[in-house]
Amino acid sequence: MMRRGILAVDEGSTGTRAAVVGEDGSCGPSFYATVDVVHPEPSRVEQDAEQLLQRTVGVAGQAVAWARDNGVEIAGMSICTQRATAILWDRVTGRPLAPAVVWQDSRYAAELAQLAPQWDPILWPSTGRPVGTRSPFLWAARRLEELDIPTDRVLFGSVDTWLVWHLSGRARYTISATNAVAFGGYQLREHAWDPKWLAQLGFPTELAPPPLDDDGDFGHTDPDLLGIRVPIAAVMGDQHASLIALGALTPGQGTCVHGTGTFVGALAGDEPPARLGELDGVLCLVGWRSAGHSRFSLEAYSSTTGSALRWLTEDLGLFASAAEISALAATVPSSDRTWFVPTLAGLRTPVQRPGARGLLVGLSLATTREMLARTVIDGIAHAVSDTVDALRTTMNRPMTRLRVGGGLAASDALLQSQADFTAIPIERVADSATASLRGAAYLAGTRLGIWPSLAHAVADQEPGQVFEPSLAEADRRELRARWQDVLALSLS
Repeated sequence: MMRRGILAVDEGSTGTRAAVVGEDGSCGPSFYATVDVVHPEPSRVEQDAEQLLQRTVGVAGQAVAWARDNGVEIAGMSICTQRATAILWDRVTGRPLAPAVVWQDSRYAAELAQLAPQWDPILWPSTGRPVGTRSPFLWAARRLEELDIPTDRVLFGSVDTWLVWHLSGRARYTISATNAVAFGGYQLREHAWDPKWLAQLGFPTELAPPPLDDDGDFGHTDPDLLGIRVPIAAVMGDQHASLIALGALTPGQGTCVHGTGTFVGALAGDEPPARLGELDGVLCLVGWRSAGHSRFSLEAYSSTTGSALRWLTEDLGLFASAAEISALAATVPSSDRTWFVPTLAGLRTPVQRPGARGLLVGLSLATTREMLARTVIDGIAHAVSDTVDALRTTMNRPMTRLRVGGGLAASDALLQSQADFTAIPIERVADSATASLRGAAYLAGTRLGIWPSLAHAVADQEPGQVFEPSLAEADRRELRARWQDVLALSLS
């Protein structure tokens, strides 16, 4: 029976979730509210920061009420958030000064591309990422030029900065390390902003929120907002929190979260790998930072996995559902005759080609719906395996385990293909929907003494189903080599 726990909030790109994570590692009922995403122009993606705050306070209040009604003592609060979404606001009124610019926004991509030849060699070894296609600091610098307000009244930060400032009763103004690293310009080893890069973007360094450990002092909750006063004991980026919840606590252990796209992450160790920047799309991040010490992770992303199935089902109507595709694929074996390359929105890894397009080849009059379904599932598995291979190469160590969650993880056929193509056992976790929410709660609970360590916090999780590799190594190598040939064809 849950007697005490952590009030955990997960503020994502399309919705905000809250629940109480108990001392046994379990999660109480989840309370959820959607948040709006606006696309004023094709390259612009925005949100209402005030709505983010209101929806977060609303679901958190529901979780607090549940805990009170069920006799659960809330020992502290944790927050995990979407990363690299930027907000400017007035410190006097507490109101946003502009719509929040979401991490998917690419309005300055062309301008940033002009800086890449000079700055990529500088930023890769220092910050673990290139110039890229978005920059919250550049966006803020442009907005500051337009605002008729004294600079000393302006506050700037990510979603976690905004939420913590309000939830702490305006007492704490900071940004967690795992959110800072997604902003760009965060120096991995120094735990500080790069003043030269910010100056290049025209952003005043003194307005950058001070980075803080993910389990640092984020103040206490404001009773006027949540009805309780407890320490805000951990604040994290969402994918980093999932890394903890899915148990990637030892270098070489990895996670894979299937959604619209698929994120693959792995813990790299106590130092950033030496081979950063050799392969496109592999970023070095702070996995989490505690007690002044950073644990570094690697991350890569396949942009069209779940969205490829949505396209086949909802847009083209070729299949009734993603579940049908998976069920049909399971009835036939993999083939080296037909291939599907799911680069429907460009390619990031192993080479970055934003203009890359998908490919479906090898069809004949003998191709059946079952064969087509298998080809689609295997194409997604190959694309995800490319990101796994890129992480292994960059960290120069084997990946010993891959724990998988998210919507597509329900497909046995997909996970078996992932195991076969990567030669890594794949474990489908029992509760992936709340992974990021639980991961931040585990870090908070460890700081507050609910668990003696993160390993103890995740130890009680129910084991999931494991998919063991079944292909002979020679067959796997040949199939992966054929895939690379087809991928190269799609880029030609």
